[in-house]
Amino acid sequence: MEEFSFMTIIAVFEEMFGRGVFWAMVLVAAVITLAYLYVLVRDRAMSMRKFLLAQLSMPIGGALAVWFVMLMTNSGFRDIGGPIDWLVLLGVFAAGAIGFAILVYVVQSIVRGKASDA
Repeated sequence: MEEFSFMTIIAVFEEMFGRGVFWAMVLVAAVITLAYLYVLVRDRAMSMRKFLLAQLSMPIGGALAVWFVMLMTNSGFRDIGGPIDWLVLLGVFAAGAIGFAILVYVVQSIVRGKASDA
């Protein structure tokens, strides 16, 4: 592979997860991002209480992301070979943790509504 492009990355992810699951994940991520932007504009500030609970939930999101990738790729920890595999696994954990924290913040903001931090 001499050329590396954005379309190559999309093709690899479609092959790993399947076309339907991959695009469903992209759609869910876009909806959560739009909901997060809506909440930030609506509240005009971040609630530190909601942000703290969102941060505390990050390990759960990271673990769920690693589990999901292992399930979808039919892999296990015994299949991890070299340093790049560990780096990719850490990247998956980090992305899952950040995404889950955003989701938790959005859900709290929508369920509890706008409230002051007082």
